[in-house]
Amino acid sequence: MRCSCFGGPRVDSKNGTAAGTLHGIDGDLLQDINHLSYKELRSATDNFHTSNKIGQGGFGTVYKGTLKSGTQVAVKPLSAQSNQGSRSTDIKLDWGRRSAICLGIARGLDFLHKEVVPHIVHRDIKASNILLDKDFNPKIGDFGLAKLFPDNITHISTRIAGTTGYLAPEYALGGQLTMKADVYSFGVLILEIVSGRSSAKPSWGGTQKLLLEWAWQLHEEGKHLELVDPEMGEFPEEEVIRYIKVAFFCTQSAANRRPIMTQVVDMLSRQIQLNDKELTAPGFFQDSDSPSGGPSSTKGSYADSTRYQMSSVPVRITEVTPR
Repeated sequence: MRCSCFGGPRVDSKNGTAAGTLHGIDGDLLQDINHLSYKELRSATDNFHTSNKIGQGGFGTVYKGTLKSGTQVAVKPLSAQSNQGSRSTDIKLDWGRRSAICLGIARGLDFLHKEVVPHIVHRDIKASNILLDKDFNPKIGDFGLAKLFPDNITHISTRIAGTTGYLAPEYALGGQLTMKADVYSFGVLILEIVSGRSSAKPSWGGTQKLLLEWAWQLHEEGKHLELVDPEMGEFPEEEVIRYIKVAFFCTQSAANRRPIMTQVVDMLSRQIQLNDKELTAPGFFQDSDSPSGGPSSTKGSYADSTRYQMSSVPVRITEVTPR
Protein backbone atom coordinates (compact mmCIF):
# COMPACT_ATOMS: atom_id res chain seq x y z
CA MET A 1 0.00 0.00 0.00
CA ARG A 2 1.22 3.49 -0.80
CA CYS A 3 0.35 6.60 1.19
CA SER A 4 0.51 10.28 0.39
CA CYS A 5 0.92 12.72 3.25
CA PHE A 6 0.68 16.49 3.68
CA GLY A 7 1.77 18.09 6.93
CA GLY A 8 0.80 21.52 8.14
CA PRO A 9 3.34 23.83 9.73
CA ARG A 10 3.57 23.58 13.52
CA VAL A 11 3.41 27.09 14.98
CA ASP A 12 5.68 28.08 17.84
CA SER A 13 3.33 29.90 20.20
CA LYS A 14 6.20 31.83 21.77
CA ASN A 15 7.52 33.59 18.70
CA GLY A 16 4.86 32.95 16.10
CA THR A 17 7.19 31.10 13.77
CA ALA A 18 6.38 27.88 11.99
CA ALA A 19 8.26 24.67 12.53
CA GLY A 20 7.85 21.26 11.00
CA THR A 21 8.19 19.94 7.47
CA LEU A 22 7.34 23.04 5.40
CA HIS A 23 10.08 25.57 4.68
CA GLY A 24 10.76 28.14 1.98
CA ILE A 25 8.63 29.65 -0.76
CA ASP A 26 11.01 30.03 -3.68
CA GLY A 27 11.21 26.60 -5.28
CA ASP A 28 8.57 24.61 -7.07
CA LEU A 29 9.12 21.81 -4.56
CA LEU A 30 9.01 22.05 -0.79
CA GLN A 31 12.38 21.81 0.87
CA ASP A 32 13.27 19.48 3.73
CA ILE A 33 10.73 16.85 2.75
CA ASN A 34 10.41 14.18 5.41
CA HIS A 35 10.14 10.55 4.33
CA LEU A 36 7.86 8.67 6.69
CA SER A 37 7.41 4.95 7.01
CA TYR A 38 4.07 3.22 6.72
CA LYS A 39 4.41 2.26 10.38
CA GLU A 40 4.77 5.93 11.39
CA LEU A 41 1.70 6.94 9.39
CA ARG A 42 -0.31 4.05 10.78
CA SER A 43 0.63 5.11 14.30
CA ALA A 44 -0.18 8.77 13.60
CA THR A 45 -3.70 7.90 12.42
CA ASP A 46 -4.37 5.27 15.13
CA ASN A 47 -4.18 2.51 12.53
CA PHE A 48 -6.34 4.54 10.10
CA HIS A 49 -9.21 4.54 12.57
CA THR A 50 -12.60 5.58 11.23
CA SER A 51 -12.83 8.35 13.84
CA ASN A 52 -9.91 10.05 12.06
CA LYS A 53 -11.53 9.92 8.62
CA ILE A 54 -11.94 13.40 7.15
CA GLY A 55 -12.84 12.64 3.55
CA GLN A 56 -13.11 10.05 0.83
CA GLY A 57 -12.83 10.02 -2.95
CA GLY A 58 -12.23 7.65 -5.82
CA PHE A 59 -8.50 7.52 -5.05
CA GLY A 60 -8.85 6.56 -1.39
CA THR A 61 -9.78 7.75 2.09
CA VAL A 62 -8.12 10.71 3.83
CA TYR A 63 -7.30 10.51 7.54
CA LYS A 64 -6.07 13.12 9.99
CA GLY A 65 -3.12 12.19 12.14
CA THR A 66 -0.45 13.54 14.49
CA LEU A 67 3.22 12.59 14.18
CA LYS A 68 5.44 12.08 17.23
CA SER A 69 6.90 15.54 16.59
CA GLY A 70 3.45 17.06 17.09
CA THR A 71 3.01 17.93 13.43
CA GLN A 72 -0.55 17.39 12.23
CA VAL A 73 -0.87 15.61 8.90
CA ALA A 74 -3.45 14.42 6.42
CA VAL A 75 -2.77 10.91 5.12
CA LYS A 76 -4.33 9.17 2.12
CA PRO A 77 -3.71 5.43 1.62
CA LEU A 78 -3.87 5.05 -2.15
CA SER A 79 -6.14 2.16 -3.12
CA ALA A 80 -4.94 -0.29 -5.78
CA GLN A 81 -8.58 -0.90 -6.63
CA SER A 82 -9.30 2.82 -7.02
CA ASN A 83 -12.02 3.79 -9.45
CA GLN A 84 -10.22 7.14 -9.81
CA GLY A 85 -12.93 9.63 -9.17
CA SER A 86 -16.01 7.42 -8.94
CA ARG A 87 -18.66 9.21 -6.90
CA SER A 88 -22.14 8.53 -5.51
CA THR A 89 -24.72 10.11 -7.87
CA ASP A 90 -27.85 9.63 -5.76
CA ILE A 91 -27.03 12.35 -3.20
CA LYS A 92 -29.21 15.44 -3.46
CA LEU A 93 -27.79 18.71 -2.19
CA ASP A 94 -30.44 21.20 -1.07
CA TRP A 95 -29.67 24.88 -0.58
CA GLY A 96 -28.98 24.44 3.12
CA ARG A 97 -26.17 22.03 2.38
CA ARG A 98 -24.82 24.01 -0.57
CA SER A 99 -24.71 27.29 1.32
CA ALA A 100 -23.04 25.58 4.29
CA ILE A 101 -20.42 24.11 1.94
CA CYS A 102 -19.71 27.56 0.45
CA LEU A 103 -19.37 29.12 3.90
CA GLY A 104 -17.20 26.28 5.20
CA ILE A 105 -14.78 26.59 2.28
CA ALA A 106 -14.65 30.37 2.75
CA ARG A 107 -13.78 29.95 6.42
CA GLY A 108 -11.12 27.39 5.54
CA LEU A 109 -9.49 29.74 3.05
CA ASP A 110 -9.70 32.60 5.53
CA PHE A 111 -7.84 30.38 8.00
CA LEU A 112 -5.11 29.57 5.46
CA HIS A 113 -4.73 33.22 4.42
CA LYS A 114 -4.80 34.76 7.88
CA GLU A 115 -4.29 32.34 10.77
CA VAL A 116 -1.64 29.89 9.53
CA VAL A 117 1.92 31.20 9.94
CA PRO A 118 3.38 31.62 7.40
CA HIS A 119 0.17 32.13 5.45
CA ILE A 120 -0.75 29.70 2.67
CA VAL A 121 -2.06 30.38 -0.83
CA HIS A 122 -3.65 27.16 -2.09
CA ARG A 123 -3.41 27.90 -5.86
CA ASP A 124 -5.78 25.10 -6.87
CA ILE A 125 -9.16 25.74 -5.28
CA LYS A 126 -11.71 23.76 -7.30
CA ALA A 127 -14.59 21.37 -6.75
CA SER A 128 -12.51 18.18 -6.95
CA ASN A 129 -10.18 19.45 -4.21
CA ILE A 130 -13.00 19.89 -1.69
CA LEU A 131 -13.66 16.84 0.50
CA LEU A 132 -17.00 16.33 2.24
CA ASP A 133 -17.43 14.31 5.42
CA LYS A 134 -20.51 12.28 6.29
CA ASP A 135 -22.25 15.46 7.45
CA PHE A 136 -21.27 17.33 4.27
CA ASN A 137 -18.78 19.54 6.10
CA PRO A 138 -16.17 20.69 3.55
CA LYS A 139 -12.43 20.15 3.93
CA ILE A 140 -9.91 21.78 1.61
CA GLY A 141 -7.58 19.13 0.19
CA ASP A 142 -4.64 18.63 -2.21
CA PHE A 143 -2.01 21.18 -1.22
CA GLY A 144 0.41 20.02 -3.91
CA LEU A 145 0.52 23.46 -5.54
CA ALA A 146 0.31 25.50 -2.33
CA LYS A 147 2.75 28.34 -1.65
CA LEU A 148 3.81 29.79 1.69
CA PHE A 149 3.16 33.53 1.87
CA PRO A 150 4.90 35.49 4.67
CA ASP A 151 3.55 38.86 5.83
CA ASN A 152 6.46 40.85 4.44
CA ILE A 153 5.78 40.26 0.73
CA THR A 154 3.05 41.55 -1.58
CA HIS A 155 3.20 38.84 -4.23
CA ILE A 156 5.14 35.86 -5.51
CA SER A 157 6.36 35.55 -9.09
CA THR A 158 5.97 31.88 -9.84
CA ARG A 159 5.42 29.23 -12.46
CA ILE A 160 1.77 29.22 -13.48
CA ALA A 161 -0.11 26.17 -12.28
CA GLY A 162 -3.74 25.36 -11.65
CA THR A 163 -6.84 24.45 -13.59
CA THR A 164 -8.45 26.27 -16.49
CA GLY A 165 -11.74 27.82 -15.50
CA TYR A 166 -10.51 28.74 -12.02
CA LEU A 167 -7.42 30.81 -12.84
CA ALA A 168 -7.36 34.50 -12.01
CA PRO A 169 -6.36 36.32 -15.22
CA GLU A 170 -3.55 38.38 -13.71
CA TYR A 171 -1.98 35.17 -12.40
CA ALA A 172 -2.62 33.11 -15.54
CA LEU A 173 -0.98 35.64 -17.84
CA GLY A 174 1.59 37.30 -15.60
CA GLY A 175 2.50 34.72 -12.97
CA GLN A 176 1.93 37.28 -10.21
CA LEU A 177 0.48 35.29 -7.31
CA THR A 178 -1.36 36.86 -4.38
CA MET A 179 -4.06 35.61 -2.06
CA LYS A 180 -6.58 37.19 -4.42
CA ALA A 181 -5.95 34.31 -6.84
CA ASP A 182 -7.58 31.98 -4.31
CA VAL A 183 -10.41 34.48 -3.88
CA TYR A 184 -11.03 34.39 -7.64
CA SER A 185 -11.07 30.59 -7.73
CA PHE A 186 -13.48 30.52 -4.80
CA GLY A 187 -15.84 32.87 -6.65
CA VAL A 188 -15.94 30.45 -9.57
CA LEU A 189 -16.55 27.59 -7.13
CA ILE A 190 -19.58 29.38 -5.67
CA LEU A 191 -21.10 29.53 -9.16
CA GLU A 192 -20.46 25.81 -9.62
CA ILE A 193 -22.11 24.95 -6.32
CA VAL A 194 -25.14 27.12 -7.06
CA SER A 195 -25.54 25.90 -10.64
CA GLY A 196 -24.41 22.29 -10.39
CA ARG A 197 -22.32 22.91 -13.52
CA SER A 198 -18.62 22.69 -14.30
CA SER A 199 -16.50 25.79 -14.93
CA ALA A 200 -14.00 23.92 -17.10
CA LYS A 201 -16.21 23.19 -20.11
CA PRO A 202 -17.01 26.32 -22.19
CA SER A 203 -20.47 25.38 -23.44
CA TRP A 204 -23.00 27.23 -21.29
CA GLY A 205 -25.81 29.45 -22.43
CA GLY A 206 -25.99 27.75 -25.82
CA THR A 207 -22.59 29.19 -26.81
CA GLN A 208 -18.91 28.51 -26.16
CA LYS A 209 -18.99 30.48 -22.90
CA LEU A 210 -17.28 29.64 -19.66
CA LEU A 211 -19.59 29.29 -16.66
CA LEU A 212 -18.41 32.64 -15.28
CA GLU A 213 -19.12 34.37 -18.62
CA TRP A 214 -22.58 32.89 -18.86
CA ALA A 215 -23.37 33.76 -15.23
CA TRP A 216 -22.27 37.37 -15.85
CA GLN A 217 -24.50 37.55 -18.91
CA LEU A 218 -27.46 36.39 -16.79
CA HIS A 219 -26.53 39.03 -14.20
CA GLU A 220 -26.56 41.78 -16.81
CA GLU A 221 -29.96 40.56 -17.99
CA GLY A 222 -31.33 40.34 -14.44
CA LYS A 223 -31.89 36.58 -14.82
CA HIS A 224 -29.80 35.33 -11.89
CA LEU A 225 -32.14 32.49 -11.00
CA GLU A 226 -31.70 30.85 -14.41
CA LEU A 227 -28.25 29.87 -13.13
CA VAL A 228 -29.65 27.79 -10.25
CA ASP A 229 -29.41 24.00 -10.44
CA PRO A 230 -32.96 22.75 -11.19
CA GLU A 231 -32.30 19.71 -8.98
CA MET A 232 -31.77 21.85 -5.88
CA GLY A 233 -35.45 22.09 -4.99
CA GLU A 234 -36.87 25.05 -3.08
CA PHE A 235 -34.49 27.82 -2.08
CA PRO A 236 -34.53 31.40 -0.69
CA GLU A 237 -34.22 33.50 -3.82
CA GLU A 238 -32.69 36.61 -2.23
CA GLU A 239 -30.02 34.60 -0.43
CA VAL A 240 -29.08 32.65 -3.56
CA ILE A 241 -28.81 35.88 -5.57
CA ARG A 242 -26.58 37.32 -2.82
CA TYR A 243 -24.26 34.33 -3.11
CA ILE A 244 -24.12 34.77 -6.89
CA LYS A 245 -23.22 38.44 -6.48
CA VAL A 246 -20.54 37.56 -3.92
CA ALA A 247 -19.08 35.28 -6.58
CA PHE A 248 -18.87 38.27 -8.94
CA PHE A 249 -17.12 40.39 -6.30
CA CYS A 250 -14.59 37.56 -5.89
CA THR A 251 -13.95 37.31 -9.65
CA GLN A 252 -13.47 41.00 -10.46
CA SER A 253 -10.92 41.42 -13.24
CA ALA A 254 -8.62 43.63 -11.14
CA ALA A 255 -7.30 41.78 -8.09
CA ASN A 256 -7.47 44.87 -5.86
CA ARG A 257 -11.23 45.06 -6.44
CA ARG A 258 -11.76 41.64 -4.87
CA PRO A 259 -12.49 41.29 -1.14
CA ILE A 260 -10.23 39.36 1.20
CA MET A 261 -11.60 36.06 2.51
CA THR A 262 -12.54 37.51 5.92
CA GLN A 263 -14.89 39.89 4.10
CA VAL A 264 -16.21 37.07 1.91
CA VAL A 265 -17.14 35.11 5.04
CA ASP A 266 -19.01 38.19 6.28
CA MET A 267 -20.86 38.63 3.01
CA LEU A 268 -21.93 34.99 2.93
CA SER A 269 -22.86 34.58 6.57
CA ARG A 270 -24.68 37.86 7.19
CA GLN A 271 -27.42 39.63 5.29
CA ILE A 272 -25.12 42.43 4.18
CA GLN A 273 -26.49 44.80 1.56
CA LEU A 274 -24.08 44.53 -1.37
CA ASN A 275 -23.45 47.58 -3.51
CA ASP A 276 -23.55 45.56 -6.71
CA LYS A 277 -23.68 48.74 -8.82
CA GLU A 278 -19.92 48.85 -8.30
CA LEU A 279 -19.45 45.49 -10.03
CA THR A 280 -17.53 45.45 -13.29
CA ALA A 281 -17.19 42.54 -15.70
CA PRO A 282 -15.15 39.64 -14.29
CA GLY A 283 -11.80 38.76 -15.81
CA PHE A 284 -11.80 35.62 -17.93
CA PHE A 285 -8.93 33.39 -18.91
CA GLN A 286 -9.22 30.43 -21.25
CA ASP A 287 -6.39 28.10 -22.22
CA SER A 288 -6.26 28.27 -26.02
CA ASP A 289 -4.72 24.79 -26.18
CA SER A 290 -7.36 23.13 -23.98
CA PRO A 291 -10.83 24.44 -24.86
CA SER A 292 -12.49 21.80 -22.73
CA GLY A 293 -10.45 22.50 -19.63
CA GLY A 294 -7.44 20.94 -17.97
CA PRO A 295 -4.15 22.22 -16.59
CA SER A 296 -3.32 25.79 -17.41
CA SER A 297 -0.44 26.97 -19.55
CA THR A 298 1.18 30.28 -20.39
CA LYS A 299 -0.50 30.23 -23.77
CA GLY A 300 -3.89 31.84 -23.40
CA SER A 301 -6.10 34.78 -24.06
CA TYR A 302 -8.80 36.75 -22.35
CA ALA A 303 -12.10 35.27 -23.42
CA ASP A 304 -14.25 37.99 -24.98
CA SER A 305 -11.57 40.64 -24.54
CA THR A 306 -14.00 43.48 -25.28
CA ARG A 307 -15.54 42.79 -21.88
CA TYR A 308 -12.31 42.50 -19.97
CA GLN A 309 -11.76 45.51 -17.73
CA MET A 310 -8.88 46.56 -15.50
CA SER A 311 -9.40 49.24 -12.89
CA SER A 312 -7.48 50.51 -9.88
CA VAL A 313 -10.58 52.04 -8.29
CA PRO A 314 -11.33 50.15 -5.05
CA VAL A 315 -14.75 48.54 -4.92
CA ARG A 316 -17.18 49.76 -2.29
CA ILE A 317 -19.38 47.26 -0.49
CA THR A 318 -21.83 48.41 2.16
CA GLU A 319 -20.30 47.69 5.59
CA VAL A 320 -17.34 45.96 3.94
CA THR A 321 -14.35 47.75 2.43
CA PRO A 322 -11.91 45.45 0.57
CA ARG A 323 -8.22 46.21 0.66
